[in-house]
Amino acid sequence: MDDGVLRITVLGSATPYPLPGNPCSGYLVEGGGVRVWVDAGSGSLGELQRYTGLGEIDAVWISHLHADHCSDLLTAYYALLYADIRLDAPVPLYGPPAIADRLAAFLTNGPHRSPVEDAFAVEELYDGHEARVGGLSLRARAVEHGGMPAFALRVEDQDGRRIAYSGDCEPCPALTELARDCELFVCEADGEGPGHHSAEQAGWTAVDARVGRLVVTHVGPGITPERAVADAGRVFAGAGAGAGAGAVEYAAPGAVFAVTRRSRTPGRTTRSPASSR
Repeated sequence: MDDGVLRITVLGSATPYPLPGNPCSGYLVEGGGVRVWVDAGSGSLGELQRYTGLGEIDAVWISHLHADHCSDLLTAYYALLYADIRLDAPVPLYGPPAIADRLAAFLTNGPHRSPVEDAFAVEELYDGHEARVGGLSLRARAVEHGGMPAFALRVEDQDGRRIAYSGDCEPCPALTELARDCELFVCEADGEGPGHHSAEQAGWTAVDARVGRLVVTHVGPGITPERAVADAGRVFAGAGAGAGAGAVEYAAPGAVFAVTRRSRTPGRTTRSPASSR
């Protein structure tokens, strides 16, 4: 692992169900000498193993408990406890409140609760939660996703490189604050409506947060990835001097986005209060 780079690899970005060649939401974040599996949507565990073994993961971080973001935790549980992985200690798992009981409810098949905690050292997220995994700082903010507990993530390495990930949510001040001045912002673009961003709204959140680069992910079935990039790009590239060509990209499965140095995007302006998403 190159400790001079903070990077995120897209394991899958499909919604609301996996597609051929594209699992549901899952990402591998690497930096600071560690690997973090962020969201564990359907099919993402298989893709994770293209890059690293499950036993090599230093932590798991889950944004919310919809199946397209967490269902592969069920098979990961079996892999960690009953397969060919030597587990010296439970894997740290950061997730929404009641995540352990939710997993146990699916896994328990008899009178005794499945030992979820033998596989995962569970720590529940809350607004402002912070954790240290190796050389990475993981900070969470509670975001708006239809009333269910949901969190966005900011990852920062020891050299100040920063990646923000929206999880699933509608535009909200907490997400903008969390992503502020990040070099890379991975934002969902499922479609305009309660609990989600449209691609254009993802562009506006990126502008408001003054991020350096925008990656649209979790693009809903009602729009093509190319259209999502174009819609977000018209807003993001047009709102300030720092965006430029190529500042918006799509989270295609297998894509790797790296932050090699700490930087800021000069000259970006926030939108007028009269502007609307």
